[in-house]
Order: sequence, then structure tokens, then C-alpha cells
Amino acid sequence: MTALVSVRDLNVTFPIARPGDMPWTAPRLLRAVNGVSFDLEPGQTLGVVGESGCGKSTMARGLIQMVPATGQVIWEGKTDLLSLSPRQMKPHRADIQMVFQDPLASLNPRMTVGQIIAEPLRTHRPSMSAKDRRASVAQMMERVGLLPQMINRYPHEFSGGQCQRIGIARALIVGPKLLICDEPVSALDVSIQAQVVDLLKELQRDLGLAMIFIAHDLSVVKNISHDVMVLYLGRVMEKAPRRELYANPQHPYTQALLSAVPVPDPVIERAKKIIALDGDMPSPMSPPSGCVFRTRCARAMPDCATIVPQPEGGDHRVACLHPGPVRDAELV
Repeated sequence: MTALVSVRDLNVTFPIARPGDMPWTAPRLLRAVNGVSFDLEPGQTLGVVGESGCGKSTMARGLIQMVPATGQVIWEGKTDLLSLSPRQMKPHRADIQMVFQDPLASLNPRMTVGQIIAEPLRTHRPSMSAKDRRASVAQMMERVGLLPQMINRYPHEFSGGQCQRIGIARALIVGPKLLICDEPVSALDVSIQAQVVDLLKELQRDLGLAMIFIAHDLSVVKNISHDVMVLYLGRVMEKAPRRELYANPQHPYTQALLSAVPVPDPVIERAKKIIALDGDMPSPMSPPSGCVFRTRCARAMPDCATIVPQPEGGDHRVACLHPGPVRDAELV
């Protein structure tokens, strides 16, 4: 099957001027995303995980030219989206939609729910009549679990979970092929998170959507994803099918993240040993040489300081010079 989107060597950098620099001084570059590559097929979900600041959201924005990026984003095996001008990119905007982290902040408080959900139709299907737009909005509201009678209400009259359903309806109203979910449940209660995730899975099954699902919570990612990609300082540490990655993680960073996932059994949770990471993530302005994770890795060796590991392997790719199962010495 031809991949819906193939990403090759995606890079996102931001120029950062230092205090006191003269106008002619070249700014330093912050590498937010560094050489990310993956394929995503129709109807599949790629989960993207990592600590705050690892480049997850920036990667998603780079894919669709919300921030400048280099590399290749091949759409349906034919078009490199990063090579398109804003005018050339516009027809593809309807095919790629986003759901954002803060459900209320992503909605215009001065617009009714009906106006918010209909906005993409006015942009991408300007010839559609007002009557047809209203009918499509009512149908989509019902599809995401909202009463059509709420069409004239404003965002502040809804709960957080309902606001996220509004955001999902707005994204799906134009029938996209790819839905990018940027931490869509992190601001919601646990019970509401489960409802939203179940809704996304149902919509994917019915509509054949491909999804990129960005999250901190590895238990949520496990529930919705087919493949999982782990990022650290803008680089891919590990990428594998969901079952394989959770059952047999090979990168020490992935192992540390998984060891921190709570177990819903107090006896098991108290007896569980975890992998503690020393310190904070280094600044992307001055990343470590060689393997960017080496400064926090218990199995770092001298070669980790000089060699930049690349994700290698087939379906299970690991960017580590010394991969393998968890070692007893790493547990605390």
C-alpha cells in the first residue's frame, strides 16, 4: 500500500539572537526537529511521545508548513508539500486538519458553535449554500456526540470535553485524509480522555482516517496507536509497532518512559522498579555531541560522545549504540 504521507529527513530550525548581538552577527540556530523520517498509511495512527520540549508539536507544524521546515513530506507518493508555495498548498489544507491541545483556547469565543464548525466549509467549499452548510454542521455535531440544538451556543457554554468534540467536528467537516491530534486529551479529566479517544478511534474506523497522535501519556498512546515514535531533543530514538515497542523496548530512553507509566494496581505499583533519569533535558541550543541522550543514559560509553546513532532496523528502528533489554543496574 502506498503511504499517505512519507516524511524524509524533516528539520525545523529557529534563529535565536543572543542578547547584545550586533545586527550583523549571525544568530545561533535552535534545532527543534532534527532528521525525522517515517511513513504513515491510510487508516493508521502514529503515536508520537516524548518529554516536553522534545519537538513533537513543532514536528507536526513543520509537516504542514505552519513553521518553516526542510526535508521532504511526500503526499500520496506524488507531491512534496514542503516544496509548495502557500497558494499551491491551499488545496491540500482540506486534506490535513489539526485538533489542538487546549480545547477552549482553540475556539473563537465570539463565534457560535455552528459558525466555528462551518468555517472550514466557507474556506474550502465557498460555493456551498448556507442551508447545506447548516445541514452538514448539524450532521457532524451529531456524529461527534453533540446535540444539533446546541448549534447557536458559544464555546464558554460547553465543558472541556464538549469543546474538544467541537474542535474535532471542525477538523472533520471537510473530510480530511490526515488528522493531526496535538495532545488533544492532556487538558481533560481521565474519564473524558477515554471518551475522546474512543470517539477518535470510532471516527478513524468509519472514515478511514490516518492520524498522528501526539501525547505525553504513554497509556493513551498505547490505546490508540498502530505505530509509536519516541522523540528526544528533536531526534527519533525509537520507532516500532505498538505491541513490539511496549513489550520489547530497546532504547534506554523508551524504557525509562515506560517504567514511569502508573499501573492500576497498588500492590504492583508499590513493588515496581523504575528507571530514574538524571537531570533535565539539555537545551536544544547546545545539545550534547554524539548521542543526544548520553548525558542522562546509564549505559553511555565513550563512543556515545563521538558517534551520532541513526534509527536502524526494519519495522523496529532504534537509534542507540548499545540497545537491549533493561539492565538491573539501571533500576531504582
